[in-house]
Order: sequence, then C-alpha cells, then structure tokens
Amino acid sequence: MTSGTAQTLTGSTAVVTGGGRGIGYGIATALARLGANLVITGRNADRVAAAARDLSANGSLCEGVVCDVTSLPDVDGLATHLRAKYGRVAILVNNAGISGPTSLLAELSPDDWDRIFNTNVRGVFYMVRALVPLMRAAGFGHIVNVSSLAGKNPLPRGAAYSASKWALNGLSYSLAEEMRSQNIRVSVVCPGSVDTEFSLHAGKDAGRMLHPEDVGHVVAMLVTQRPQSFVSEVLLRPTQKP
Repeated sequence: MTSGTAQTLTGSTAVVTGGGRGIGYGIATALARLGANLVITGRNADRVAAAARDLSANGSLCEGVVCDVTSLPDVDGLATHLRAKYGRVAILVNNAGISGPTSLLAELSPDDWDRIFNTNVRGVFYMVRALVPLMRAAGFGHIVNVSSLAGKNPLPRGAAYSASKWALNGLSYSLAEEMRSQNIRVSVVCPGSVDTEFSLHAGKDAGRMLHPEDVGHVVAMLVTQRPQSFVSEVLLRPTQKP
C-alpha cells in the first residue's frame, strides 16, 4: 500500500488486538481480504492460534501473537517482534476491550473499574506508544480505535464501560491532531449493539444487531481512503433497533 492510494493492502502489515474472536476477528477477516499481512493478538493462546490458522487457511498471511494489552512488557515485546520480523506497521486496530459487570456505579468494585480502564484506555495508549515508531518508519499509517455508542450516550448499569469509551473517544480525537503532520491517520469507530459474546446486550434481538463483519467492512473502508482525507469518526448503528 502506498499512503492509502491503493484499494488493496498487499504488502502492508496490519495489527489487530483482540483479533481471535468477535469484532476483532471480523475486522481481521476484512483486512485479510484486502491482502494485508495480519498479526492478531489476544490473551488466550489457543484462541489466537486457532483464529490465525483459520485466516491462513483462506490464503491470508496471518500470525497470532499472545499479548495482553494491559501489560507494558507484553506490548513492548510485541513491538520488538514486529520490528524484527516486519520492519514497519501500516495499520493498527485497537479492538481489545472488556465491558465489566452490569452494575450500578455506586456498587462497582474499584478492581472492576481498574480492569475496565486498564484494557479499554491504558491498553490503547500502550499500543500507540509502542507501534507509532513503526508507522513513522513506514512514512504513513492508520490507527483505528474501536469504541462504542456507549461512548456517546449514557449507559445505566454500565457507567464505567461508558466512561472508558468516552475517554477513548477523547484520546482518539487528540491523537488524530497529533499525528496528522506525520501522515498517520487516526479514526474511531463507535458501533451500536453487536452480536458477539460481549455482554451489555441482554434483552436485545440478536437478529437485528450488528455483526462483526459490519464493523470489519467499516474498518476496511477507513484504511483504503484516498490519501488527502480521513474519516475521524464513524457511528455505526443497526438498520433496525434491536
């Protein structure tokens, strides 16, 4: 890919955190179809390895790497591996995230609060900090942060999750301004209810919910934009309310 001018990603390295299942796997599948060299990460070694095998079986070049985005040594180790094997990274999709328990904020434990923010916000910071140098080496790049409509709207009994996504949105907008002069685009995608194992969707009609492939389609569009523009934010809703 040459600064986003081509409609394929052949020869480009794309990293997708939380790529072993759900939205992350849907995004990885979409990028694989565009010819990217994929690196998917996750905490579960078996799940990441199985997903990488599935993607590779379809003709894609995909590597699964165990990485906990809340662990700075893990993330720095991933960056070292990417630098040694690929030299540079064109695309980073920060998808890894957790919802935490469904709870009134006043009854949420501090440990649960920390787990949510460490994954949904600190993990993105760690990944950006580690991989932006590999984008600078390439002379261009695209960072896509997967947020949520809960980062735009109130979410009763999910206040900590919602707050983490509001924080991620703010991080993304500011990072986009910092990176523009370096030819690195930053976008945030805020999906509504997606039919995955992720919680916070009790009582929803799964048949009307978004699918991981819908999010993957949006990410594929973002990273193949013409080079003189970028979409800073996408709000993705199902056609009918679930």
